[in-house]
Order: sequence, then C-alpha cells, then structure tokens
Amino acid sequence: MPVSEPATRRWTKAEYYQMAKLGWFHGQRVELMDGQVVVMTPQKPRHYAVLDRAAEVLRRVFGEDYWVRAQAPLDLGESTEPEPDVSVVRGRREEFEKSSTHPQDADLVLEVSEASLSYDRTRKGSLYACRKIKEYWIANLVDRQLEVYRDPIAGESQEFGYRYKTLMILKPGESVTALALPGVALEVSDLLH
Repeated sequence: MPVSEPATRRWTKAEYYQMAKLGWFHGQRVELMDGQVVVMTPQKPRHYAVLDRAAEVLRRVFGEDYWVRAQAPLDLGESTEPEPDVSVVRGRREEFEKSSTHPQDADLVLEVSEASLSYDRTRKGSLYACRKIKEYWIANLVDRQLEVYRDPIAGESQEFGYRYKTLMILKPGESVTALALPGVALEVSDLLH
C-alpha cells in the first residue's frame, strides 16, 4: 500500500467570506494567505499609533488621486486576500464603491512590524513581490528603521517564488521618496514616530 502524507486544505476567498459570515473569526484579526487563514497577533497601542500616523502622512502626501487604505483587504488572487497595515491604491475611493472586489494592486504597501517582523520580511515580502507590488515598506519598530523593498524578481527559495532585489534601510533623520511620487520626500521619523 503506498504511503501518502496528509494534504493541507486550502480555502478560497468565497469560503473565507462564508466562514467570516458564520462567525468563525469573531474577535480575531485574520487574513487569507495562499488559501490559509492566518490569525494575526493582537495589536499593541504603539503598533496602531504608528500605523494610524503613517496612513495620515501618506494620505496627505499622495493626495486625492490615491486611496490610502488602513487595514483593508487587497484582492491578490483566488485564495489570497491580505490586509496590509497601509496600502496606497491609485484612484479615488469613489471609483471602487461599486466594485465587486477589493483593489487588486497597490503602488505601495506598508506593514508596521514588531512581533510580526520575521513574517512580514519573509512570507508577506515574497507574496507582495510575487504579485508585483512595486514597493513594500516595513516600519520596523524593533530596530526603529524603515525597510524599503523594491524591484520584485524571481527568488526560488522564497515561499511564493519571488523576492525583492533592492533593500534600503533608512533611519530617523533620513528621508524616503515613494516610486509613485518621485518628487516628494517623506521624513522617516514621520513614519516611525
């Protein structure tokens, strides 16, 4: 008799939404990553304060032609719907109001990381690179720095087969320019404060 390993059941977005409707995730922060329901760690006050401030700064800088979304889903495929801390989507919110899906792309994704730092660097970084998100920032609260990832490329050893080619580490006192807004510099301290 052949030996076989148990298989992992992957969930679709439709099933994920049905589970949520049935109350399976009540009181939990979850996201769908490659068919797996991932339970996120509870947010500490500092995490949310940095997230909220970063969203505010990005809204001010990107202006009305972009929708800066805090903890909102991105539709990245049939079985993947992460909820990044902040995503910057080209277009106005009103353009999406009648859509049947969440935005499927972002010009910039930012995660605020403390307890989830390793996860955000590896699994989420590989996912965003795989989905061709051009720019991924991590507000690293552990080391008090902004990690700027750019240039998605194939990376066989990565979970989703992609990684970012370029990494810049920026500290408070330095500035960063988003690829989507090449003429506008942001103070790193404004994103980490």
